[in-house]
Amino acid sequence: MIVAIDGPAGAGKSTVARAVARRLGVAYLDTGAMYRALTWLALEEAVPPSDEDALVALARANPIEIEPTDDGDRVRVTGQDVTAAIRTPAVAAQVSEVSAHPRVRDEVVAAQRALLSQGSWVSDGRDVGTVVCPDADLKVFLTASLQERARRRRADLRARGVEMDEAVVLEDVRRRDHADSTRSASPLRIAQGAVVIDSSELDADSVADLIVSLVEDVRERAGAQPG
Repeated sequence: MIVAIDGPAGAGKSTVARAVARRLGVAYLDTGAMYRALTWLALEEAVPPSDEDALVALARANPIEIEPTDDGDRVRVTGQDVTAAIRTPAVAAQVSEVSAHPRVRDEVVAAQRALLSQGSWVSDGRDVGTVVCPDADLKVFLTASLQERARRRRADLRARGVEMDEAVVLEDVRRRDHADSTRSASPLRIAQGAVVIDSSELDADSVADLIVSLVEDVRERAGAQPG
């Protein structure tokens, strides 16, 4: 069973996907964390986010590992735990540019597909249902208003000890929306057959409840099919 949850920045994908994975008793994969990890490494190595060749070389030389745990995914780059380091504003400011390169996406998508080919997963990102796993059992496109997504992003940053002006966060989310939806490689879009959920006025638990009920419907239909 593969559940793919795509959507724009700040829609609540990761929080919801983790909750759904826990309720279903399956592993969770945050595909965006892999791009964030590569972006973090590029910053550490002073590789410009525009240098596709150097980024591809970094990705090939430094395997990114995702380890599902009871406390959430642990992200490692060549064995170093970077789970917290990849959530900084500096990484957020460059990850869209890094992830826009076609050959960078080829490298990361191959790693994601290898993980998802083993067992059952709930995975979220920008292109899980469209590119990484278009044959997912359930595809969801989770969105929310720009203002609500910016509010959530700011609250998340504050919880991590980072204070940012509301207007700055709003502009950052707007910029990421534009970059993600207009890039040439795997642009953000609604996957064919995806269920669209607007979470502007829903909390994470309510959205998770809805997705779990959709999974149950998929399982019931699969069980009812002959053979």
